[in-house]
Amino acid sequence: MKNFVQPGENITVTADAATTSGEGVNIGNLFGIASGAAEIGDPLVLVTTGVFEMSKVAADDIAIGTSIYHRAADGLVTGTAAGNTKIGVATTLAIANAVTVNVRLNGTF
Repeated sequence: MKNFVQPGENITVTADAATTSGEGVNIGNLFGIASGAAEIGDPLVLVTTGVFEMSKVAADDIAIGTSIYHRAADGLVTGTAAGNTKIGVATTLAIANAVTVNVRLNGTF
């Protein structure tokens, strides 16, 4: 097909902030996990699909299948939609005081 560009699991963007490998990066409604470190202005490959262990808001109780949102203020994930960007769904149970949850990224919503 003439208009196909790429599968989309990995998207190369220009880093708008210094980024470390494994860090969640939110650019508008595009969210991905940095596949490597980058400085401002460098090319940065974001992985937009797959399951990742991510740091969460400690107070959140998260059930399997809960919609997960990225909180830009501190880079944590949460089950709270208000003011946050939807990035995927929880694939593990994470009770309050747990510091991580596994999240299946759904690419861009």
